[in-house]
Amino acid sequence: MLRFATAGESHGQALVAWISGLPAGLPVDFEFVQHEMRRRQLGYGRSARQRMEADQVEFLAGVRHGQTIGAPIALRIENRDWINWQEALPVEAESGNQADARPLTAPRPGHADLAGALKFGLHDARYILERASARETVARTAAGTLAKMLLREFGIETLSHVTQIGQIRLGRKATWKEIQSVCANLDSPLRCVDGETEEQMRVEVERVLRAGDSLGGAFEVVAHNTPPGLGSHAQWDEKLDGKLAQAVMSVQGVKAVEIGSGVTAAGQDGSAVQDEIQYDAGKRRFARTSNRAGGLEGGITNGEDVVMRGYMKPISTLRQPLGSVDLRSKEAVRAAYERSDICVVPAGGIVGEAMVALVLAGAFLVKFGGDSLPETRRNFEGYQNQLDNY
Repeated sequence: MLRFATAGESHGQALVAWISGLPAGLPVDFEFVQHEMRRRQLGYGRSARQRMEADQVEFLAGVRHGQTIGAPIALRIENRDWINWQEALPVEAESGNQADARPLTAPRPGHADLAGALKFGLHDARYILERASARETVARTAAGTLAKMLLREFGIETLSHVTQIGQIRLGRKATWKEIQSVCANLDSPLRCVDGETEEQMRVEVERVLRAGDSLGGAFEVVAHNTPPGLGSHAQWDEKLDGKLAQAVMSVQGVKAVEIGSGVTAAGQDGSAVQDEIQYDAGKRRFARTSNRAGGLEGGITNGEDVVMRGYMKPISTLRQPLGSVDLRSKEAVRAAYERSDICVVPAGGIVGEAMVALVLAGAFLVKFGGDSLPETRRNFEGYQNQLDNY
């Protein structure tokens, strides 16, 4: 029911997002939209481009008088860097100097350059990297703000924090209040809930910056106050954990995804893994003594927070390039260098939030439907009454 798509190149005129399926009457908080776009730009180890781009979201369709109207929504985010690339990436057929095209013929190990060039039969990977670039996540983040606004109407909030940079790890679980606090602090360099650990992470970024290298890590996304019953066990492609894993895995640079304590659970006895069930008579709700399942059982939310982690490899573009092969001459060369970040894990978490929110909003609308927000709310409240009387 909820669909979205993005378009645009890293150095093209703009990034575009299209989202369809949101109910009519959803208030759009434009300040919140820009706040989220700003959060994506932050993080110690980002490139100078984050200071160049305003990432101002322009609503072109589907929103009028501050509300969704039940029609597809179109968003546009200008690329200010386009002014420097107009001759290299013209829309019209080439008529000038071939050198203006800024060809990339020395593919970077770890990037889509070579795989994409082989797929499309290109001897210049420029078009591949332009679309494969994580600059595309600007559009995803913008689309995700609308999903977040829908979920907020029903008390569901999606946030993230950094749990690992390089070899430096947060050695404990973070509370929801800690996650809220660090997300509200836009001055936090790496969005880690523990100040001492965050400083160690910052030093690690400094180290690779001096070495001309790059650094990966992990982020955790938490969807707080998610109701039970979203998703399904009935078919493989309806399982919500599978959809969420794909969504987070699709973020550029993510090479592994974990739900709850999935990785450590693989090496433990069953009695140490499963979350025991309790009943709160006052709230008239079932609860768990722990949340190792990450809020998902059998592809369905169980009422606990949804907890996911994305593990990001280091950025592929290096100031000290690795060995490669020229696509045209087939001779050994050093890989190309494009202006790049050093560490993007905090930004990856923001994009992870957006993707989790989009998938959860989609599952929410499958469960509760509604062409208008009041209709969706009536259906949701009816379900809450059903749970009360279970």
